Amino acid sequence: MHIEVLSSISQLNADAWNNLFAADYPFCRHEFLQALELGGSVGKGTGWLPQHLLLWDGSSLLAAAPAYRKRHSYGEYLFDRVFAEAYQRHGLRYYPKLLLAVPFTPAEGPRLGIAKGVDPRSVLPLIQQCLHQSSTEESAASTQLALSHWQCLYAGNTEQALFRAAGWLERFDVQFEWQNPAQKFVSFEQFLATLTARKRKQIRKERALVQQQGLQLRTLTGDDLDAAFWLQFYQFYVATYLKRSGHQGYLTEQTFLLWGRTMAAQIVVFSAWQGDELVAASLCFRSNDKLYGRYWGCSEAYSMLHFECCYYAGIDYCIAQGLTAFDAGAQGEHKLQRGFVPVIRSGFYRFLPSNPSADPASVAQAELEKSMHSAIANYCLEEQSMVLNYQQQARSALPFANSGAC
Repeated sequence: MHIEVLSSISQLNADAWNNLFAADYPFCRHEFLQALELGGSVGKGTGWLPQHLLLWDGSSLLAAAPAYRKRHSYGEYLFDRVFAEAYQRHGLRYYPKLLLAVPFTPAEGPRLGIAKGVDPRSVLPLIQQCLHQSSTEESAASTQLALSHWQCLYAGNTEQALFRAAGWLERFDVQFEWQNPAQKFVSFEQFLATLTARKRKQIRKERALVQQQGLQLRTLTGDDLDAAFWLQFYQFYVATYLKRSGHQGYLTEQTFLLWGRTMAAQIVVFSAWQGDELVAASLCFRSNDKLYGRYWGCSEAYSMLHFECCYYAGIDYCIAQGLTAFDAGAQGEHKLQRGFVPVIRSGFYRFLPSNPSADPASVAQAELEKSMHSAIANYCLEEQSMVLNYQQQARSALPFANSGAC
């Protein structure tokens, strides 16, 4: 058994990688991750250095994980700045860390791709064992994996059970998801019927205001997403980030163009047009049963257009396509009033103890690290309790006419 670390996903055949992951989950596909690398959205100078993990048994590929060596915590969404600051105050090294995640994508899903016939319960212990062997300072020059700790963010249900069993620390996050289990809604109006009368009226008014502004709404996918669309959408993306964060965003124009060439069948765009001019668009990806909202932008402000393109059009699409859920992206308590239910997402952390030498300073540092790890474990437990309380409070703000609807 051995771990191979890839500095680029292009070093492995796309089919070999994709066969390990759920075929329809878009964000762990070779094409998605390769577009980030080839487009320059990750790699040298970004703080996201690809260190994808392959677990081999001889010549047989058992498992893989998208992984990145990081020296900052930007673009992760489940932020760990409080940990990094605590380490810094005590003179301890927090970075670099190894992050098992999809860059800039807080969408729950598989983080360990596992070959058919391989017991998932055996994979994480094997990866940990191999990483421990290659994470020491002595081997850092050859493996570049000398790390303070490992993280896995927004893991799917299978991985969550594995990380808990392995004793990783767990943190909670709340996101908002529209749900249609068993496809109980067959029309948008049927969904509205589950809301209070006041909320039904509000949503109908918001959708009507969009129509009254003379905008044409179109759903784009596949061949609709040509180079001209992506060039315009990139301008929307940059403008949105400049307004919200003061920078141009994490993704490059080339990454969007590559997604359009290689993943158009899994991309859905809810767009608004003023005559022949594209004036706004919401970019989503989809799996067989779920829609994922990712990016939004517009050329100018239109009343309620954001809600239409980012939420209502997505709900309409999910109902028409028989999808069971719509993950509309991170944050946004305003989603509650539109029927998006607060759900728990998880991140996992494993801190690596140092190997002290006989030097008293080294022994003292090891003891300080041990104390820090214990404090972080207590923090995680307290945070879990607070997040669960917040989730319950958020559920009380849902607009459903009866609690059974959610």
